[in-house]
Amino acid sequence: MEPNLEDASTAAPAQWAVRIADYNPAWPLRFAELGGSLREALGAVAIRIDHIGSTSVPGLAAKPVIDIQISVARLEPVQPFCAPLQRLGFVYRSDNPERTKRYFREPPGQPRTHIHVRRAGSFSEQFALLFRDFLRACSQAATEYETVKRSLADRYRLDRNAYTGAKGPIVWEIIRQADDWAQQTGWEPGPSDA
Repeated sequence: MEPNLEDASTAAPAQWAVRIADYNPAWPLRFAELGGSLREALGAVAIRIDHIGSTSVPGLAAKPVIDIQISVARLEPVQPFCAPLQRLGFVYRSDNPERTKRYFREPPGQPRTHIHVRRAGSFSEQFALLFRDFLRACSQAATEYETVKRSLADRYRLDRNAYTGAKGPIVWEIIRQADDWAQQTGWEPGPSDA
């Protein structure tokens, strides 16, 4: 039996409790399943499809939400990627205030999934890939990040926005370290995950 990612019936609105779960080996399997469906639906419109966020880092505790980044040539018009994603049941959140991406949520009743559509080569696209790759390569940074996330989840258990905001300093410290690492190693994103 596949490990439970998160019971879809318990998926909570943003104001509900922040929960950091121990790493679950089902997370990359869930991404692989989703990534294959997304690749089939989007074809060449998706330049890259990547598993990002904490669930993409082996061993790292995370909120049990699969984050997927889809890299496209342009964010406007949205129809070339929006229509195929909506046909798969994903819900377009046009009210998302972050203008460097287009944001979609899981189909109703499905495990939590966040899809971030970003312009290929943009700062925000590269940021997510570098952050992920550095945490995969540097276990000390991943451990520190997990410790801070768990502490903040306890502190801001009922306020997801405060939790996210409080993570800012550690995220920027990690990306500073990741930039140094990228300069030393000549980092470039590897091939697309799907």
